Amino acid sequence: MKQSHIEVTERIIERSRPTRSAYLHRIDDYLNREKGPDRLGCANVAHAFAAMPQNDKFKIYAEKPSHIGIVTAYNEMLSAHQPYVNYPDIIRDEARKQGATVQVAGGVPAMCDGITQGEPGMELSLFSRDTIAMSTAIALSHDVFDAALLLGVCDKIVPGLLIGALHFGHLPCVFVPAGPMSTGIDNTSKSKVREKYAQGLCDRDELLASESAAYHGAGTCTFYGTANSNQMLLEAMGLHVPGAAFIHPHDGMREDLTRAAVRLVLQNTKKEKFVPIGRLVDEHVIVNAMVALLATGGSTNHLIHWVAVARAAGIIIDWTDFHYLAKSTPLLASVYPNGKADVNEFQDAGGPGFVIRELIEGGYMYPDVFTVSGGGMHDYGKKPEKQGDTLVWTDYPAESGDETIVRTAAHPFNESGGLRLLKGNLGRSVIKISAVPEDRHIIEAPAIVFDAQEELLAAFDRGELEKDFIAVVRFQGPKANGMPELHKLTPPLAVLQNKGFRVAIVTDGRMSGASGKIPAAIHLSPEASAGGAIAKIRNGDIIRLNGTVGQLNVLVDEDTWAEREAEGLSDSKRHHNSHGLGRELFGGMRRNVLSAEEGAVTWL
Repeated sequence: MKQSHIEVTERIIERSRPTRSAYLHRIDDYLNREKGPDRLGCANVAHAFAAMPQNDKFKIYAEKPSHIGIVTAYNEMLSAHQPYVNYPDIIRDEARKQGATVQVAGGVPAMCDGITQGEPGMELSLFSRDTIAMSTAIALSHDVFDAALLLGVCDKIVPGLLIGALHFGHLPCVFVPAGPMSTGIDNTSKSKVREKYAQGLCDRDELLASESAAYHGAGTCTFYGTANSNQMLLEAMGLHVPGAAFIHPHDGMREDLTRAAVRLVLQNTKKEKFVPIGRLVDEHVIVNAMVALLATGGSTNHLIHWVAVARAAGIIIDWTDFHYLAKSTPLLASVYPNGKADVNEFQDAGGPGFVIRELIEGGYMYPDVFTVSGGGMHDYGKKPEKQGDTLVWTDYPAESGDETIVRTAAHPFNESGGLRLLKGNLGRSVIKISAVPEDRHIIEAPAIVFDAQEELLAAFDRGELEKDFIAVVRFQGPKANGMPELHKLTPPLAVLQNKGFRVAIVTDGRMSGASGKIPAAIHLSPEASAGGAIAKIRNGDIIRLNGTVGQLNVLVDEDTWAEREAEGLSDSKRHHNSHGLGRELFGGMRRNVLSAEEGAVTWL
């Protein structure tokens, strides 16, 4: 194992010692209780199983088999979750074959950032993660289950399910994905049409036809954004059936993998192989997830989400940990927005399994950790295949299936990972440096300050942005308005960059991979609503974003900067987000939320 990775892990272990110890103690308290329906009162038991078939009731009362709870994010609004409609039937059938019983314990909400993009509903998006975690807890709170299967794929859904499951750390858990949609038009072509529309060079019909060709069927969107990064990280944590992440929803192997998830979760309930999720997800597993994110240039959203996930297991990580891991983790994947390939091409070239094998062999991941497969991380460096009616796992070839998409650790795209921490007198932020052209790694230009994304879009439409500048978009943090994604800013900024202007964005909001090739310093903390330095920036201030060395500074005289006050903290126009489309219900979360670097957690 690389010494740099060991050192980061040891710092995390030491920092987390009190909280992790308390967490494990709580798990032990639950595991030491009497188990099964006999622990509950008769009325409790009768309520729990009232609607079950009589044969299953008898089995539960008389045979006391393992009882699985399903927590599902199924809905018809999200293409990624629509395939889950028949999963409970498949799971129930396989469980019966294994002598076990199943109930759908509950559903969790699942919203789509693509639908709410630039709309008020997007201001609920980040907070939906903790809402999903609470919904998972409600589903499992009936406390009659021996294990759980968690069905979810997209942006906030997987982190929410995982946070919720970790609060039931005494249960064995397996995550069950549904896979990506088939490839439509390529992402580069889609982006070009968006840029044309931003310039008024095509009409709504052409834009809609392009978008519909990109997002056209069941499954996750095919770019390597937060949803597909989720699946990569779950593979790297050993929480999937190995290799399950990117099999298409309608591929015949998908049902086999779902049935295998039932068998694995039941295997993990057996005394000699008992692995509850709270013990599985330890400091080494969290580091494995961080390394997988960096090695694939995954979503910057996970610098928020996995901080929260780790905290749910009593583990404390921060962006400095990501920074030091990134310095010595090679970039092994080039998937849009870091390259031209989509996740189906990534899968065909080797996918998560090839990357994990390379990271293990290169000493970048811990191989000997608990996994739901029972064989450590080496199981996740293999490829699932059908041989007749049997599901088997085979070794990957020594070389990549396409070196423009996936590479070996010996010949990476870059010697360091795809994400970088930026520090300076504006605070701490992150950039997806792997998506930015090398000649744009350093941008120095005057600031133009916007207090809402609509202000930037209006300035673009008026032709006021035809110059070098750094857009400062503030009051977009968790406390301000729930930290919405600012995807709609990408096309106009890309247009300006393509015209030769040197442009960048600095924001306390989120952009994830949607920033594309635009240099974007995002998640700036402290945020403006917390009195962060971003609220002190004025139009015309020179800002220097240096992605090469990881610095972000406003070039203002130190005395002047120290004396300058934050502005806009009491401006009523920035409090319009507190009403309409359900935003009133999330007022408590906005008041209680921690910073982005602390995971934007609302439950501590």
